[in-house]
Parts: sequence; C-alpha cells; structure tokens
Amino acid sequence: MLICVTHRKLCQDDFLLRVQRLAQARPYALMLREKDLDALSYERLAREVREICDQNEVLLILHHHAAVAARRQHGHLQLSMPELQAYRNELQHMAIGASVHSVSEALEAQMLGAAYVVAGHVYATDCKQGLPPRGLPFLQQICQAVEIPVFAIGGINQSNLRLTLGCGVKGFCIMSEAMTCPDPAEFVRSINI
Repeated sequence: MLICVTHRKLCQDDFLLRVQRLAQARPYALMLREKDLDALSYERLAREVREICDQNEVLLILHHHAAVAARRQHGHLQLSMPELQAYRNELQHMAIGASVHSVSEALEAQMLGAAYVVAGHVYATDCKQGLPPRGLPFLQQICQAVEIPVFAIGGINQSNLRLTLGCGVKGFCIMSEAMTCPDPAEFVRSINI
C-alpha cells in the first residue's frame, strides 16, 4: 500500500497538478506534509488537496497540523511522537499515525492509541542527509513488536521495495520520487502494490 508524501519544494512543476496526477493513479493515500507552512496557509492548501483526493477517492492524511485537522473535522492525521503525546486526548475521533524511530517509540505509539506507525528512515535518503539509515533489521523489529500496521519510509524505491515488504510492513511511504518523477501516474502504477 503506497502513501505518497508531499513536499512541494521538491516539485519542479505545478504542485497541484502533480497531486492530481498522483491521485488519479490511486495510491492508498496521500499525506500532505508541507512542514514549513503556517496553519492558515496549510489549511488553504489542505482544502484544495482534499478536493482532489475526494474526486479520485484517495485517502488524504494531514500532517502535523492537529488544530487544522480538528477544525476541518478531518479523520486522518500524522503526528510526531511528541505531538501524539500532547494531543492524544483531544483527537480521539481521528485515525492518527505516529512517526517512529525506535521499537520503544512504536510500542508507546500503540499504547497511546495510534492507528498505525510510520517507521524510518529505512534506507539512505537525501531528505535525511548525514543521518545513517536504520535498515531492514530495525523495520523487522518494529513489525514484530506492534500489533498495529507499520508503514516504512525513507529511501524506498523500485529496487528495494520487495525487501522492504518482506519485513512485514502494511505499506510504504515515498516522497522524493513522487515529487520528482517525470510521470506521476506511471510512477504510482509501477510501484503501487
């Protein structure tokens, strides 16, 4: 199950057109990451992206902006562990994913009611330059430790996808290639398992 993660600053073409083309190819979900936007700008963009996702019947996962998700009554939100710890009681009506970087964080996320975890970064990636990847043993340990679904993130591509899936993940997240590939629809079709 593919989750396309956005990062409009990586996108060399029209961002909303790219989102449209990704959504038309029907990945499992699209995560609107855009960490640099203030709440108002993020909410405006989320409205536009939600319309595209709804038209294409693709799940939209908001990222980081808990107040925006609550105000928009949006049901899916991705948070860091500190955010999950801070907001867990306020967001009980949402399916919340937690970004985790260790088995202990994954176990805590599960205990705090996360619907799933995104574990990474698995492979070397330009988005985490200077930070060594955690690797497949890390991913296997997370999958074995928790009962909730695990999605892998970080440097995942066509050449390492089978190894990644072999760890027991529910799915995987791809940002850089989704934002830079020449044909977004073909990219999703080729990697969406």
